[in-house]
Amino acid sequence: MNLATKDIRHNLGRFVLTTIGIGLLLMIVMGMGGIYRGLIREATLLVDTIGADLWVVQGSTRGPFAELSRIPANLEDRVRAVPGVAGARRFVSYTVQREVRSRPLRLVVTGLAWPDDQGDWIPLVAGRPLRQAHYEMIADRSLGLAFGAKVKLGKEVYEVVGLTKGLVGAGGDGLGFFTASDAAAIQFDVPGDATRLERAARQARLAVSDLGRVQPLLRSRAGGLTSGLPALSPPQVSAVLVKLQPGANAAAALATLGTWPDVSVYTTRQQMDLLVSGMVDKARRQLGLFRVLLIIISTIIMALIIYTLTLDKIHDIALLKLIGARNGVIVGLILQQALLIGALGYGLAFWLGTFAFPQFPRLVVIETPDLLLLAGIVLAISVLASLLGIGKAMSVEPNKVLS
Repeated sequence: MNLATKDIRHNLGRFVLTTIGIGLLLMIVMGMGGIYRGLIREATLLVDTIGADLWVVQGSTRGPFAELSRIPANLEDRVRAVPGVAGARRFVSYTVQREVRSRPLRLVVTGLAWPDDQGDWIPLVAGRPLRQAHYEMIADRSLGLAFGAKVKLGKEVYEVVGLTKGLVGAGGDGLGFFTASDAAAIQFDVPGDATRLERAARQARLAVSDLGRVQPLLRSRAGGLTSGLPALSPPQVSAVLVKLQPGANAAAALATLGTWPDVSVYTTRQQMDLLVSGMVDKARRQLGLFRVLLIIISTIIMALIIYTLTLDKIHDIALLKLIGARNGVIVGLILQQALLIGALGYGLAFWLGTFAFPQFPRLVVIETPDLLLLAGIVLAISVLASLLGIGKAMSVEPNKVLS
């Protein structure tokens, strides 16, 4: 006859409630670890999927995802001349928030170097890659846009021609893929009043300058379309993605690009490390602190419950000692209850998590090493929680049964 099982049946309601409470706490602990894993995967997913060997960004910056990066688009022509480079393409990335159908739409606008990059590398669940230079987009399902939907961004309307799943930015916002020219048009779109004020300001600046006095025709031209003005600088992009030739010396290409004073160059691995150590680091530490606190709380709750259960059977323990029961039998009674609570709570946490975690707004990734680590932690806290009850049981005198 197992004494622990008999005692659990006697206090079944308290045991069940304790197990459910511990299971919910462990589910949160498990979920926080999964959220951390999800943060890392979301932050590095695009960098890993896009298939670039090197990232050329603005000098002294950490790339388009960690901070603002602006480089001229024609830099890709310079990069193509570097020995070992098979191809280079421009890349644009920034976050916008717009109002679409009376609800906020926050998306990461990602510009692709049309026509070299049409998004064929994007894993689609519906539709097709970009096939036109303008007015098409590929959207992640988390944005809530249906296939074929029309979305007005800036002054133009874009049609969703493809849908992907799970491609989000480091902040959890879904990605929208456009051609680089469309991405620039969305980014630099301004209201009509702002355009008129800018034209008036250009005319005012020319009126007080020597150039405006010498060439009065420039004043009327300054009041027209921006596209009618001479291009003084090429358009800017966030980065240039470099693909190396098979068997090329990556270190040599990296060293060559590293001598250019106007850019910084990172490998894909370095770009991922910058994202994790920068944008994700504080979230990782905060989630880790909460996990530690919840584990401590779970240990305290289990210890108090086991201690309370021990107090309820003080007379039974005294009787066992009086009839000559070994201390190992009493220790096994308390320890088995604690281990059973921990094991059932862990199983309940895993079972509930399979239903709850997919409903979270952010990606939750549960990996086997994390589950094994948590199982070891649950085993440890179950043993620690039983020590308080065991200590109380060992201090009970056999003559207590007579009181």
